[in-house]
Amino acid sequence: MIEISDASTFRGCADELFTPRGEDELLRVFTRGEPLTILGALTGVTGGAVPLSGSAISMTRMNRIEIQPGRAIVGPGALLRDVQDAAARSGQFYAPDPTENTSSIGGNIACNASGSRSYRFGATRDHVIALRVALLDGRLIEARRGQPVDFDVPAIRVPRTTKFSAGYRLSPGMDWIDLFIGSEGTLGVVTQAELRLLPAPGELTGGVIFFPSEGAALDAVERWRRAPELRMIEYFDAASLRMMDVNHNAALMIEFEGDCSLDLTGALEAESWFAISAADRERLRQFRHTLPERVNARIRRTGFLKLSTDYAVPLEKNREMIAIYRKMIDLDYVLFGHIGDAHLHINTFSSSAAEFERAKALMTELARAAVELGGTVGAEHGLGKRKAGLLAVQYSEEEIAAMRAVKRRFDPDWRLGVGTLFEPQ
Repeated sequence: MIEISDASTFRGCADELFTPRGEDELLRVFTRGEPLTILGALTGVTGGAVPLSGSAISMTRMNRIEIQPGRAIVGPGALLRDVQDAAARSGQFYAPDPTENTSSIGGNIACNASGSRSYRFGATRDHVIALRVALLDGRLIEARRGQPVDFDVPAIRVPRTTKFSAGYRLSPGMDWIDLFIGSEGTLGVVTQAELRLLPAPGELTGGVIFFPSEGAALDAVERWRRAPELRMIEYFDAASLRMMDVNHNAALMIEFEGDCSLDLTGALEAESWFAISAADRERLRQFRHTLPERVNARIRRTGFLKLSTDYAVPLEKNREMIAIYRKMIDLDYVLFGHIGDAHLHINTFSSSAAEFERAKALMTELARAAVELGGTVGAEHGLGKRKAGLLAVQYSEEEIAAMRAVKRRFDPDWRLGVGTLFEPQ
């Protein structure tokens, strides 16, 4: 038995681990007839890449990167940072930027990953031009943007959010590409992706702007959202900043292109940090990246699993959702993330089994609150195995049944990604 875990410390076992170098080797594994779980870089936090039974397939060796004008052709095992670096060397730019840049492109596609720059550029879905997908029956599908599926698909409700990664995004006449993006490795296996590249940006400026209160920071978010030059607006609450050894009550991390005149009313401008050079902007990125690293390290020390939210709400409900967090959560926690998309992450810290159980119950209560506001229970991480129960919070029984019908069309024996999104049959 081979033990496998992801960044949330969720653990499982596989009987065997395969590392195919190409499509032929991958398809040979499919013929074995056993349950299969697809692995990327294992940076996920929902257990989608953690096997509960059968064998695991690691896509790390299928890591080709070919840069062309306006596009990159990559294997699913290519790391995000390597694609970004290769694009930059060609004077181009790959926009999606999940916080963990050691994630794999296949994993990003599986959960429709986004990140801080989705505020301006959208999620992974918006940057995929074409896919090659291996199916369990041995077929290889080549799908380009604009090619509709060849079977009837019902419409399901879509939350009124700018980000969405919870279940199959079904709609009549939908693209093949959109069917596989966000399906979390439960329908087929991406073997190659063609990604859209943008021209490299001009002069960039970054900053971490401190505020004396959360309210002052939220006021600034509402003013700044209208600035077209902004590429990101990220939030850190007081507890998050304390974890970073910073003594302020709130902060916004921003990045903008060219000239951008922001109204800094209420900000602690003299104490804030600004970065123009690439090296200084990288230091700010590391500052942002260090927070989840410290959060994860603290959670590992407690011995409990990571409990965190990935909920987003409509932009106009941002303050209301934050007020719900502040009112309902009676445990030690931090609040940070993609406030430009009304998508903040809660991470709780449990010091006892009772607190852990309380935190688990809170996660579901908060999910219901987000959905009631028109939001989503999964904005960028997917639901995987750990959060599969939230599918029923987001959707009706009829909508879940429609998703299951699509799953059976591609995987009638329920072999692929057992336990991910749906309870095992």
